[in-house]
Amino acid sequence: MQIKYQKANELDGEILAEIRVRAMKPSLEAIGRFDPTRARDRFLESYSYPDTTKIYLDTSMVGFYSVNKKSDHLYLSHLYVLPEYQGHGIGGEVLNRVKALAETSCHVVRLGALRGSPANHFYISNGFKFTHEEEWDLYYEWKYC
Repeated sequence: MQIKYQKANELDGEILAEIRVRAMKPSLEAIGRFDPTRARDRFLESYSYPDTTKIYLDTSMVGFYSVNKKSDHLYLSHLYVLPEYQGHGIGGEVLNRVKALAETSCHVVRLGALRGSPANHFYISNGFKFTHEEEWDLYYEWKYC
């Protein structure tokens, strides 16, 4: 199976919101905060299709990610892979793409993950370092330069 990428468009918001809800459900349920409507609406309020890339495995959309370019860093605001496709290297390949982008521009990559989510271990195992925490999220960065 081959991973392919396609830039998102304005009309993709609804389907990407559903992927986000499905991907986050286990982590949000674990902390007693799963509300599919809230998770969906929260994404749609800030959806920026120019910053978003859809992830395909062969012909099936299996996830997406969003990278926001800031003046001094890249912010990975979203990385979601459907639960049935997690653990197969897709997220790691996406991180490698984001890191390569950061290397070419000599930017730090920053991101946040829900406290208690398996994503925290995933980011640490991919070279991200913990920087700080807030009530519900832990924050990390990866430096190349």
